[in-house]
Amino acid sequence: MKTRKQSTKEAKTRPVSVNRKAYHDYTILDTVEAGLALTGTEIKSIREGKVNIRDAFARAENGEMWLMGAHIAPYASGSRYNHDPMRSRKLLLHRMQIFELTRKLREKGLTLVPLSLYFKRGLAKIELGIAKGKKLYDKRDAIAKRDADREMERSRGVTSGKR
Repeated sequence: MKTRKQSTKEAKTRPVSVNRKAYHDYTILDTVEAGLALTGTEIKSIREGKVNIRDAFARAENGEMWLMGAHIAPYASGSRYNHDPMRSRKLLLHRMQIFELTRKLREKGLTLVPLSLYFKRGLAKIELGIAKGKKLYDKRDAIAKRDADREMERSRGVTSGKR
């Protein structure tokens, strides 16, 4: 049997960390994929899954995008050249992407939050979301809707099981 090569759209991704809090606290308007400039001990630590992007955000400075607040634990087998866990990391984007993102982020109330960190063809990638913060009543509405949907699924499952 012949196997065909995967196209770039079908490339396998392996999620390492997902920021569920971002979906609760923000309304995600658009997403973009970016690479990360990492050191050797950082990539080894990420492969072990020792990363937290929950409180992280991205910021544009001097025509470059930076990931702030992401915690990548020090590599256990690292030497004295181990990395700083909370350092700012450069995001690898095209110049026009950076320009468009900074233009969108100038709007009131928008921010750039990481949604997930994963490996794509052996390279660490991060999915960023242009997000607008939710108000407390929006969060309550989302929780109520989710609970109602869950209850409807339960009632459908019970009735279909008796037939």
